[in-house]
Amino acid sequence: MLNPVVAPGPLTDLDCFIFESWGYFVIPNVLSQDEVAACLAASQRIHEAAGTKGWGQVGRSYESEPDLERLIDHPAVLPKIRGLYGDRFILQSGWNTMQPAHGGMGGWHQDGSGAFDFKKLGYPIPLLQLRASYLLTDQSQPRMGNMEMIPGSHRTPVPLPADIRKEKGDVSIGHVICAPAGSVLVFHNAVWHRTYAHDGDYDRYTMHLIYSPPWLEPSDRLQNSQEFLQRTTPLRRALMGEFSRPDAPYGAGYEAPPFDDN
Repeated sequence: MLNPVVAPGPLTDLDCFIFESWGYFVIPNVLSQDEVAACLAASQRIHEAAGTKGWGQVGRSYESEPDLERLIDHPAVLPKIRGLYGDRFILQSGWNTMQPAHGGMGGWHQDGSGAFDFKKLGYPIPLLQLRASYLLTDQSQPRMGNMEMIPGSHRTPVPLPADIRKEKGDVSIGHVICAPAGSVLVFHNAVWHRTYAHDGDYDRYTMHLIYSPPWLEPSDRLQNSQEFLQRTTPLRRALMGEFSRPDAPYGAGYEAPPFDDN
């Protein structure tokens, strides 16, 4: 089976070629078993507190759960984000999702804004939301709550047929992402995708971190938590959009986040 697997760390020329060709790649073994267990326990607490019933997603869990906060600038993943965006980007949102045991197929969609369809901005649809999805339960076989992607669909001007979307139908070129817990799927907002069925007797959890250009509005918060900003690191503060704008809003003098090599 074809799989767009890349190594952790900096974005290589081959990584970039894979991403531009398929619209996504998978980084295996980003988290250790202990880290997966800690992030899974944090996710379960988040959804229990939110009273999640059935499929659900909770934002801002990085503010209250240190193990999830550490994913914001994970050294295996953030260099990939930086390689695709350059030095100036923010964490637009963080969504912790839960698919219940024996959950059915999700609907096909592209990521974006319901208020203004990203397709209106140009062709191909620009990279405005770069998602890093941390798998916190095993998805090494199909029908484990995997993501299903349509490779290269971020480049097509032709929409997925409405009847396929309405019926949540199968597509012969759909690619079910199979990877163990601790792996990370990184993908372009314009790739057509859906949540695949989940046959297991346990709930499936994924932590999604979405990075965007700095001028895009955050989608999981109206404003940053001041308590969180005071206790987190300078780099994470910058990635939350808390940076100086000497030539407002994003002109000359806008400093890049304090990466280690800056």
